[in-house]
Parts: sequence; structure tokens; C-alpha cells
Amino acid sequence: MLEIGERPWGKYYVLADEPNYKLKRIEVNPGQKLSYQYHHKRQEQWTIIEGDATVVLDDKEIGLKYGESIFIPLGAKHRMMNLSDKPVVFIEVQTGTYFGEDDIVRIEDEYNRE
Repeated sequence: MLEIGERPWGKYYVLADEPNYKLKRIEVNPGQKLSYQYHHKRQEQWTIIEGDATVVLDDKEIGLKYGESIFIPLGAKHRMMNLSDKPVVFIEVQTGTYFGEDDIVRIEDEYNRE
């Protein structure tokens, strides 16, 4: 494990951090959601590996179940929500030119982060 990040909504594990991609395992606790956000320098591919997720992509809600994936284009507004009573776990593959946490532009956040 290269890095473990604790967040108010759950936690993430960085599995790989290479010059041309970053790979994370992300756990979202029941009833929690990530901030509604976008990125300037990366796009993401999410694949659900546990639970039932609700993704918001450019203001549209999309339900995803185990084994299903969604592509988050560069600059697209997005958020992962766990509206269930069981954990949601997904794999995130980031591709682009920069993968730092400071490339998160938050539009809305349940935990008052900026």
C-alpha cells in the first residue's frame, strides 16, 4: 500500500502511483458521499467491486452495481454517493497529466471542505 487516506466519508488506498496513471481502492461508508467536484488535469474510470452506488455525472444520477463501470471525462462534474446501508467499494483508475489531491475543485461538499 503506497498511501492510505482517511476521509469523513470513508477511506482510500493508493495501490499504484505511476507517471501515467494512479490506481486507488475507495471505500464509501453507508449514507456518505464524496464532494461534487471536477479536475483540471485528470479523468477517471470507476468500477464497483462491492455494494450499490449512485454516481452523479454532470447533474445526472446513475446507479451502478457490482462489476459495472463509469468513465468520468476530464472536467466533468462528478460525485460518488452511497445511499445504501452497506459499504460501497470501487476501483478508480486516474489517467492524465497530474494526480495530486490538490487537483480537486469542490463545487459542493457535505463536510464543509474547500
